[in-house]
Amino acid sequence: MINLFCIRPKGFNVGNDAIYLGMQHFIYNAFGEVVNLINLPATSRYESQAKAGLTSKTIYEINQYGHGVIIGGGNLFENGELDVQLDALGALEVPLMVFSVSRGRVYNRRLELVRRTDTMPDRILKALDERVDFALLRDRATSEHMASIGCRNTTIGGCPTIYLDRMMHRLPDVPGALDRTALVSVRTPDLMSIPLEKQARVRNDILDILALLRQRGYGDVRLLCHDHRDIAFAASFSDVDYVYTGDVMTYLALLSRCALNVTYRLHSFLPCVSFGCPTIKISYDERALSLIDTLGLGEWNINMIEEPNLMGAIRDRMDRMDDLDRLKRANAPLWQAFYDQFDSTFRQFAGEVHAYHDAVEPKRPPVLRLAA
Repeated sequence: MINLFCIRPKGFNVGNDAIYLGMQHFIYNAFGEVVNLINLPATSRYESQAKAGLTSKTIYEINQYGHGVIIGGGNLFENGELDVQLDALGALEVPLMVFSVSRGRVYNRRLELVRRTDTMPDRILKALDERVDFALLRDRATSEHMASIGCRNTTIGGCPTIYLDRMMHRLPDVPGALDRTALVSVRTPDLMSIPLEKQARVRNDILDILALLRQRGYGDVRLLCHDHRDIAFAASFSDVDYVYTGDVMTYLALLSRCALNVTYRLHSFLPCVSFGCPTIKISYDERALSLIDTLGLGEWNINMIEEPNLMGAIRDRMDRMDDLDRLKRANAPLWQAFYDQFDSTFRQFAGEVHAYHDAVEPKRPPVLRLAA
């Protein structure tokens, strides 16, 4: 039996679980058998005394009974939410993959893109690059930074959430009619790494968005929280209901059935695009701007930091929603190329994992294989 460690964000954001769900598709396709996916948090920041990241404790455990490790996906490089002990990293024995991770910059008060104060240090990025066996970075900005510090593994892979439509048959039914429901995916402004002046405007912007949606005839308008830390902010709007679920399948089912999603959240935008649901993205940092541009959807994105007329831009997207379908069709070859790259890299990784397994494990009866 293959034991595959997945070191990934396990904080509060349900969007991280959407990324993991998309990644599972490629894991199971590549291995073609039941594998044990052992999840560890990328950082112990949110869990007191928890084992996390690539540290002496986790690497010891991985070497004891693991056969491979995947780091990602998520913006682990950007916010430093991957614990790495460099002295222990050299002791890691199993094949290592870095998958769909990003490192983006944020806007300072002069509206310049600058590195975050908690960005993972370049020395750790370089150490990971030297040790990794397979790497697929999420977006162009991340790849360019890695190349600028001398890293060799700079292949761009995109994000697996653009292929979640292949899993729609697994989504549960959710009660109620949502075909006239417009969702506004929010992030509490205190958690947005943007200038204070821009933070102060977010609440009024959302009020204007809600008013526009009602004016446009949406029978039901709700706020969608991705993170329980968003609930207090959502609850402060007295005339609109909010929706929250920590269950990724219910969350995706809500997105798949809504009439429109206006979102500050990257990982409600990409699933909606995948599902073919109308959606409008409002971005505020390089992480989102770069990934959406990498996927060929840059002209649909709204940069709230640089856009002088946010509501005008939202009205524009609402008036020409068919253009999103056009962009998706135009970029179908690019998305297929990313899919093929994912598939090929995971199959190569699976080959290395199987080779390591066969070298260290005693012979046992054949494993249970999945039907093709």
